[in-house]
Amino acid sequence: MAIHLTKESKVLVQGMTGGQGMRHTRRMLAAGTNVVGGVNPRKAGQTVDFDGQAVPVFGSVADGMRSTGADVTVVFVPPAFAKAAVIEAADARIPLAVVITEGIPVHDTVAFTAHARRTGTRIIGPNCPGLITPGQSNAGIIPADITKPGPIGLVSKSGTLTYQLMYELRDIGFSTCVGIGGDPVVGTSHIDCLAAFQDDPDTELVVLIGEIGGDAEERAAAYIREHVTKPVVGYIAGFTAPEGRTMGHAGAIVSGSAGTARAKQEALEAAGVRVGRTPTETARLVLDTLRAG
Repeated sequence: MAIHLTKESKVLVQGMTGGQGMRHTRRMLAAGTNVVGGVNPRKAGQTVDFDGQAVPVFGSVADGMRSTGADVTVVFVPPAFAKAAVIEAADARIPLAVVITEGIPVHDTVAFTAHARRTGTRIIGPNCPGLITPGQSNAGIIPADITKPGPIGLVSKSGTLTYQLMYELRDIGFSTCVGIGGDPVVGTSHIDCLAAFQDDPDTELVVLIGEIGGDAEERAAAYIREHVTKPVVGYIAGFTAPEGRTMGHAGAIVSGSAGTARAKQEALEAAGVRVGRTPTETARLVLDTLRAG
């Protein structure tokens, strides 16, 4: 019951010895994540104690992978150094890099996502909460105690709305929840997650959370129409956003009628997606759809 992250995943944390890295590594460990090491070239060879669990620090992602067999890295590196950190991870050919950092310049993101495509590393993010497979593993900053394992797959641009839908549907539970990030350029799209959830035998329904700006949701709608046989329920943040004003994420830029919540809702509904006007209504649509199925 998972995509991209399972209890077998071995996780490195780039920036583990920094303030945010320490805090969230402790939370990931508490959630059962198999954190096998941190990466900091200035502290290579040291260990960090997390409530009695000693986690080694490696000088590079490649060193960590050789020593532990790690297949996931979570990046808690300041924006100025994030490009180099992700390129290092991609050069090591790690399968999955989860980039939590916000405020990364778009040209840096373009560079490292293109490089990762060439090396075969999947990027989730940047500016994202990461992903969680409840009861198995948590790579990022998503709260681990607000839901349980279940049949719903979730892909979202918004971290906060990820948490809200997880909580509202906590009695049903989730296979995997993926926060893809709200920047103009991200490494993993709604479509990538829809394809993975379609292929996951234990995901029965997919929740897709989008927001105003860009055309990612319209492209997802076209993909759903042609390739997704499982029910999809959607929510678009920004129905009440004032026209002509940039809202929230850097990617939430509306030009004319393109990128509006209404346009996205219409595209999704034309593909058979039930779209809620609020998160609570969206959760209710999920429950209705599961009961009808």
